[in-house]
Amino acid sequence: MMSAVTNVLLAGVGGQGVLLGSEVLAAVAAGAGFDVKKSEVHGMAQRGGSVVSHLRFGTTVFSPLIARGAADYLVSFERLETLRYLDYLHARSVILVNNQQIIPLPVGVGRAVYPADVETRLQATGVRTHFVDGHTIALAAGNAKAVNAVILGALSSMMSFAPALWEEALRHQIPARLLDLNLRAFALGRESQEPAAAR
Repeated sequence: MMSAVTNVLLAGVGGQGVLLGSEVLAAVAAGAGFDVKKSEVHGMAQRGGSVVSHLRFGTTVFSPLIARGAADYLVSFERLETLRYLDYLHARSVILVNNQQIIPLPVGVGRAVYPADVETRLQATGVRTHFVDGHTIALAAGNAKAVNAVILGALSSMMSFAPALWEEALRHQIPARLLDLNLRAFALGRESQEPAAAR
């Protein structure tokens, strides 16, 4: 499925580790010998607002920004955030969704309603979609804050990079005191998707 340039859009809310996840994936792709470019939009990240990272890798990459309709992977750390970026997908895209609901401020103050039909909207796209219970798996690994490592583990099962590259990238990006936790979370996330990825 990978073309000359592979486009990965990572989205979530502030505090979920989206940008760290993007750094790890960039390190993995660079470790595999690819040219890598990325760009980030933090929004109101400090207040739990939307955060998105564009990441592109290939033999030669000129721009960090993904065009609408060109994302090969949409990696969403929160259910609602997935819906914001559907126009970036194409027919052969893959969506990976952390099956977690984080109430945004407008919903919290009664100015908006959190959509109850996320799955239905995703099914309507016809794009292959995988859900992962990142929060539950992170708790099983030892700490709910390791959700981003769970998501990366699930993503790793869908890409052709060697597991050793992911582990090396995690070792460089994660503080030593948190490394064992994140490696456990990564492994559990990978295991959660391996049967689906093999089909």
